[in-house]
Amino acid sequence: MKYLSELELLKLPTGKFAIFGSGSMAVRGIRESEDLDIIVKQDLWDILVQKYPMSLHDNSTCLKIGNVEIFRNWLELSDRINEMIENAETIASFPFVQLKYVIEWKKQFGREKDKKDIELIQKYIGAI
Repeated sequence: MKYLSELELLKLPTGKFAIFGSGSMAVRGIRESEDLDIIVKQDLWDILVQKYPMSLHDNSTCLKIGNVEIFRNWLELSDRINEMIENAETIASFPFVQLKYVIEWKKQFGREKDKKDIELIQKYIGAI
């Protein structure tokens, strides 16, 4: 999967982050991703903004380091970030947010591409 080597270079601590969004889909072969979205626990966020202050953008809720975008919030699921990280599935030695959370978020966001992604995820889940 693209960009995992970039993530690996950041040496994020186990149990403090998980890959979300299209990364959770790409690792399962559902569709490709154009970047790598990561959610992190607040304590890790505090460390990262000190280490990479020039990478802050998007109203200080996202750090962009190469093709890796690190978020401390995830819109309607922000209050469940710790839960999503703690329940992440390890695939290829990396933690990926469970697809049920990706579906939930995409239903809330409701863009056309999200609707297509939901269909792809449901088709994938039906096939396993």
